Amino acid sequence: MAQAMRRRSSGSLFATDGQPHPLQDTLMAVTLVLGALSFISAMFHDLHLLSSWAGLVGILTGAYGQYISVTTRERFVLIIGLGAAAVGFFLGMAHGGLFGGVLG
Repeated sequence: MAQAMRRRSSGSLFATDGQPHPLQDTLMAVTLVLGALSFISAMFHDLHLLSSWAGLVGILTGAYGQYISVTTRERFVLIIGLGAAAVGFFLGMAHGGLFGGVLG
């Protein structure tokens, strides 16, 4: 029973392989913050510029984070942030878009 003898490695909360991943942790935090900002600001019609831009940057940040992610926990948190950013982005686009009212 080799699995019974295996020691649990203590590391970062988001690193299941016991190695530190500072870039991936930063991208996760940024994606979550931008996703939450985009999702919450999308609930207000007049904040479409904020929600659409925060959503777009959150989608790009989350996509790059997915590309370089190492562990399943990183991917899980990134998907939550990406989903919130995408919903906020699409609602922001529906309410006026990236440049709605600014260029016209």
